Amino acid sequence: MRASYLAIAAASALLTGCMVGPNYKRPQVAVPANFRAPAPLPEPQAASLADLNWFEVFHDEALQGLIRVALEQNYDLRDAVTRVEQARANLGITRSNQLPQVDASGSFNVTRSSRNGAIALPASIPFAQERNYGQAGLNLLSFELDLWGRLRRATEAARANLLNAEENRKAVVSTLVSEVATDYLQLRELDYELEISQRTLGNRGEFLRLTQQRQSGGVATLIDLRQAEQLVDTAAASIPTIQQQIEQTENLISLLLGQNPGPVGRGRRFLDQELTPDVPAGLPSALLERRPDIRAAEEALIAANANMGVAKAAYFPQISLSGTIGGQSSQLASLFSGKNGTWNVIPQITQPIFAAGRIKSGVRLAEAERNQAEVAYERSIQTAFREVSDALIAHQRTRESRLEQERLVADLADRKRLAYARYQGGVDTQLNALDADRDLFQAELTLAQTRYSELVSVVQLYKALGGGWQ
Repeated sequence: MRASYLAIAAASALLTGCMVGPNYKRPQVAVPANFRAPAPLPEPQAASLADLNWFEVFHDEALQGLIRVALEQNYDLRDAVTRVEQARANLGITRSNQLPQVDASGSFNVTRSSRNGAIALPASIPFAQERNYGQAGLNLLSFELDLWGRLRRATEAARANLLNAEENRKAVVSTLVSEVATDYLQLRELDYELEISQRTLGNRGEFLRLTQQRQSGGVATLIDLRQAEQLVDTAAASIPTIQQQIEQTENLISLLLGQNPGPVGRGRRFLDQELTPDVPAGLPSALLERRPDIRAAEEALIAANANMGVAKAAYFPQISLSGTIGGQSSQLASLFSGKNGTWNVIPQITQPIFAAGRIKSGVRLAEAERNQAEVAYERSIQTAFREVSDALIAHQRTRESRLEQERLVADLADRKRLAYARYQGGVDTQLNALDADRDLFQAELTLAQTRYSELVSVVQLYKALGGGWQ
């Protein structure tokens, strides 16, 4: 019997390298030499903005604190962590199928019979009224010899699913960091818009009082007074709208932080917000290794590729072993003695004969799922290139727009100063002064929004390059 065990073990060892189904090979994807951008980028270097940690990119201490809280309490991230734990547990379950499953069992039975039972026994006949019987042993549950690699392919797929869940968790971290930073910058931009509106309201209130004095003195007309009042009302009406946006943005940030709606602490003023001025994109090929969503898509492809082997293994015989080893005795002391030993081995082989096309359809399904995963992998790469290019374009164009808008605001501020001076000196009409005031107010708000777009373009580029999850 020992020779039989050795023969089975040797055969299993010889066939362990035999696994049906294709081995994974990364698909060939065309990678551009450079990212598309409006201006020529520096020569590609290994260094990239995404190589920095998020706290090296965002310098506002209040923003850093918000991100830390979000990384601890955000609901989406906590859900992603539980998915990783589920995938890790599933890997353990799947991998255990490759090893023998052994359990122990034991029982002890004590029976006392009566002489005066259904058949009465005379007193002259010897009769043991009490009988003791015990047994114990180890049971080898059904253990499949993985000759065709079905179980190893299943373990390979489960391991890839675990890595997929881990990369998805990193993708959630990257998205969460960018969302908190974007919303915080939006909050500070709205705070700045509120400052502009309140400052404009104060200036227009002074002009209204001046117009009222001039109208009382007969210098200004009633229509001049109504126009001045209109400017005050316009500035005053914009303040509640901005305050509403501020409070709702605070509620959005609170949700990202896993907290109840409430006020959000501020750090640097909006005009003092600065992100790294140098935004090197790095090598396009590095995206394949840096972006967690691309890596997650590849792990899904690896899992689908391994499942093809699981499906194809159904064509081949399935060999399994089960058995027990132990002892049986009426005396506990001699339960494991040689003469009381027991064992049995039950080899079993199952070969599909007719399955009405089920196995073939299962293989086709696995192949289709593998092809679908490959398409998703390639699409994730192309999407990444587009997002990086869009962010580079947005950063360059919004920077150009911001510089032009700054010049426009400076020109309008000087125009307003001159227009009010001419009006107060009686050289020009009030209409020109009011037009200059309205244009400056709108231009200042537009400049604030353009500055916000420029800052957010860096955040978007940092995320598109695969940064933020470290």
